[in-house]
Amino acid sequence: MNFTTKIPIQKSNFPIDYNSKIISIGSCFASTMAEKFDYFKFQNSVNPFGIIFNPVSIENLINRAVNKIEFTENDIFFHNEHWHCFETHSVLSTTSKEVLLQNLNTILDNFRNQITEASHFIITYGTSWVYRLRQTQYDRISIVANCHKVPQNQFEKEILSIEIIEKSIRDSIDLIHSINPNCKFIFTISPVRHIKDGFVENQRSKAHLITALQKVVTLSLSKCIYFPSYEILLDELRDYRFYAEDMLHPSQTAIDYIWIKFFENYVSETEFKTMNQVCEIQRALKHRPFNPDSESHQKFLTNLSKKISDLKEKLPLINF
Repeated sequence: MNFTTKIPIQKSNFPIDYNSKIISIGSCFASTMAEKFDYFKFQNSVNPFGIIFNPVSIENLINRAVNKIEFTENDIFFHNEHWHCFETHSVLSTTSKEVLLQNLNTILDNFRNQITEASHFIITYGTSWVYRLRQTQYDRISIVANCHKVPQNQFEKEILSIEIIEKSIRDSIDLIHSINPNCKFIFTISPVRHIKDGFVENQRSKAHLITALQKVVTLSLSKCIYFPSYEILLDELRDYRFYAEDMLHPSQTAIDYIWIKFFENYVSETEFKTMNQVCEIQRALKHRPFNPDSESHQKFLTNLSKKISDLKEKLPLINF
């Protein structure tokens, strides 16, 4: 007897393995899933410019990296005792203009190098709602990635049309393929609801993202795939016990469930044994002995050290 409606998931034709180089970018859910990649010791980079929610801002950063458009003083501003950049998350903001510019351009160089080497690009979109600067001295952008607590009256709020989102996704793919034609893409939509926009407005926002993504993925199956994380949480799990206390973000149980659905379909089955070995080591590393000097614990440490060295001999890049 089934008590849930199962979301069908198409297995990837370009599965991830331990030789894959993954870039995860997008909403906070991208960071959440990237933590799983880190736990299982895949080669993964996540949100170099911090959490970014909308497709246009993600495309802007990819364009900067691919075309080597460095950040300058015209791209940053001073507000509330800090220097900020409208194209990046506030996690990068700092009290020094020089430090901010140096950090931004160092990250940009590293991001470009990662793009050229990436085997898989995982992009998680969070919302279609964006904030556009009413008046701007910036040459490159009007839609911001983060408002940095600048007064609301300096922005116009709008929803991106399906056509604009579709074009932004296609342009992001084309930019990445211009320097890395073999890169594959996994797209998903964050299951986190943005109810500050309004309940109806959140559904409208997600619908725009879903419609635009389906148009792109359907015509690009050889290089793109869609992972239904949004649909899994809202339909297959469909219960508030799978949400965190704010009733918006997925609970740890839901995150673990969605991750299982992901790796069962998008990670090569040949790597499942290695993932189990990594998991055993990770659990062992968290073990806190009652008596650290006991003979049994010393034997435990010796066995653990051998497991790590055996795994590192097979996969030298793994580091615990």
